[in-house]
Amino acid sequence: MLASDDRSSSMNTAARDIQQAGAICYRRDGNGELVVLLIGSRRTGRWGVPKGHFDPGESSSAAARREAFEEAGVIGTVDTDVFGSFSYQKDSSTHRYHVTVHLLRVYEIATEFPEKTIRKQKWFPLKVAIRDAAQPGLRVLLSQLEAAPL
Repeated sequence: MLASDDRSSSMNTAARDIQQAGAICYRRDGNGELVVLLIGSRRTGRWGVPKGHFDPGESSSAAARREAFEEAGVIGTVDTDVFGSFSYQKDSSTHRYHVTVHLLRVYEIATEFPEKTIRKQKWFPLKVAIRDAAQPGLRVLLSQLEAAPL
């Protein structure tokens, strides 16, 4: 009986690969400069992009749009083409997260959205966003925006 409990316990803590969808939310500021919206992690406050799980049957672009609204109140146009991807691991987890990233041109920020009171958000000039993003793979994707025809 004890051996069975041990196996069950180790299976629950085994590392898994978890697929997520995310959005690089961008717009032009009053000077025509590209700015990117980053949000703070709920746990650590580190800067990243809206991202999260897929609902059953949901495309990555639809999941990216939904997560951007839920986490940042973003309303805009999501590019259905995948811009890129990155992987990361949370400090407190053995799971590895793989994020499929879409570009989302922001037209509006809603005044009310599900995670408004639990996340900070801030618009960053692109070069500052590249520097301040928490995940190295996300920094690489953000740096590719410099050459993207947006």
